[in-house]
Amino acid sequence: MAKSPDAAAPANPTPDAATPGRGGTHGTTVMTSAMLKAVANPLRRRIINELIRRQHARAVDLAADLDVAANTLSFHLRVLAEAGLVEEDPEHARDRRDRVWKPAELHSLELGSPEHPIEDVAAGAAFVRLIMDEHADLMRRVVAWTPEYTQGRDQVMRGTFQQRNTRLTRAEFEHALERMGEVFREVEEAHDPEDPDSLFWNIDIVAADETI
Repeated sequence: MAKSPDAAAPANPTPDAATPGRGGTHGTTVMTSAMLKAVANPLRRRIINELIRRQHARAVDLAADLDVAANTLSFHLRVLAEAGLVEEDPEHARDRRDRVWKPAELHSLELGSPEHPIEDVAAGAAFVRLIMDEHADLMRRVVAWTPEYTQGRDQVMRGTFQQRNTRLTRAEFEHALERMGEVFREVEEAHDPEDPDSLFWNIDIVAADETI
């Protein structure tokens, strides 16, 4: 996800950045050690989320949004770029000197699996803690808003918490997850980013079987 006063692009990408990630299950990209180290930092995670929300941005704008010094933001964006998580977006630049950045085109990232074990265990653990903190914050926001909707004070659907209990084989469950990913990709590709009703949605899907 992205950079400015417009920080320079990495002159020497790391080996991990040259190959964004190993092939995971169902067409996902397994996160490399460089990716994990890059996102195992709260500020860099916030930068990524903000850039995803904006879709493309200059570092100076991201710095203002996140209330971070421009040189600090540029440093962290360099780390993200070297890890292959952000890339330049010349299509939205005003001229050759203008640097605009966007998230790298990685449809789905996979932390690890038995076939592709995590390369950096400490960074992986730090990243999981950040994700859990984000999930807890998202749940707090939805729970705080729910009475406004369920009691009729807010007529607009702003969030949801859905729970389904079902019995499936592991293969059926994995197929369901794959289909959910396909549905979201189809909707995202059909979406018009210029639509004035467009909103940035946080979506967490949590599931567990009876063994954990």
